[in-house]
Amino acid sequence: APTLWLLIAARAVQGLGAALMMALTLAFVAETVTKDRIGSAMGLLGAMSAIGTTLGPSLGGLLIAGFGWRAIFLVNVPLGVLTFALAWRALPTRSKTAQADRGTFDVMGTALLALTLAAYALAMTLGRGNFGLLNVGLLVAAGIGVFLFAAAQASVKNPLIQLASFRDYQLSASLAMSLVVATVMMATLVVAPFYLSRGLGLDAAMVGLVLSTGPLVSALSALVAGRLTDRFGAHKMMVAGLLSLTTGTFLLSLAMVTLGIAGYVVPITVTCIGYALFQTSNNAAVMAGISAGQRGVVSGLLNLSRNLGLITGASLMGAIFAVASAEKHQSIGLLSSEAARGMQVTFQTATVLALIALVLALLSARAAGRTESRGS
Repeated sequence: APTLWLLIAARAVQGLGAALMMALTLAFVAETVTKDRIGSAMGLLGAMSAIGTTLGPSLGGLLIAGFGWRAIFLVNVPLGVLTFALAWRALPTRSKTAQADRGTFDVMGTALLALTLAAYALAMTLGRGNFGLLNVGLLVAAGIGVFLFAAAQASVKNPLIQLASFRDYQLSASLAMSLVVATVMMATLVVAPFYLSRGLGLDAAMVGLVLSTGPLVSALSALVAGRLTDRFGAHKMMVAGLLSLTTGTFLLSLAMVTLGIAGYVVPITVTCIGYALFQTSNNAAVMAGISAGQRGVVSGLLNLSRNLGLITGASLMGAIFAVASAEKHQSIGLLSSEAARGMQVTFQTATVLALIALVLALLSARAAGRTESRGS
């Protein structure tokens, strides 16, 4: 038990550090890169993130096999020291004048937001697949937390989040799209392993190899997505990315077992190309259109919407797969036909969500076009 709680505490601290790094990285890029190059910079960030996602499971498996489970934590020590040294040397420092103008830190707002997010995360993860009274109570608590947080932000001089910023339709749409797309993409991580192992009958090594296709495609696509965003505009590429994402999820919803591995690899390639294009262009559109004083907060909101989508996707898509597959043969495991049925229904839902995001992107692009025409 002490070891378990120590691991939980260490993971919480690690997650906090990762969240801060992700939010600050977007803000730093928006501050140091010109607007005509911000798409390429966001694409490079996306590629590095995808490479880390690709290497993490395989490298972790090798370390555990060769040196034990402690190695996956110890390896982060030299990497963390190296990252700290690079950040200390390369990142710009804030002037004393800017430090004096920051105002007081919103402790109350931060505490309410943390408690609200914790309640929502627990509501979506507790119960081992059974959504009971505890989950409902936590969701209610999260809803009350949202109300209290909004009230607190409206009453303080220096709020954590300027509620008026949500009146900007393009920002609100981008955050909503980020949440929906993250929910969709989480299905590929939660549901696909069951389909590959049970539906296609692949062994563990082959499942891991096939699953690495998605992050690898995302890494390669993100670099190209950045160039396309700079050349053709963020909103056009956002729509194109969501079209590709919707097409990919629709193909995944067919779940044609007879096609074997190709029936998964081809659709997931189309899906991940669309995801990389959307993520790059969406981040570029948001970070290029805000003032310098709001970059840190808005980049944090982008990462928050993405993480909320991942939490929601893990719970929602997993539950849809479990219900749709209707596993009745627990003694012999999930059958191939049941896994295929679960895959189909899950990605039919994902396709509907992707279409919602596509509609939001079209409306956002239309609003951006009107703004540009008025400005000219």
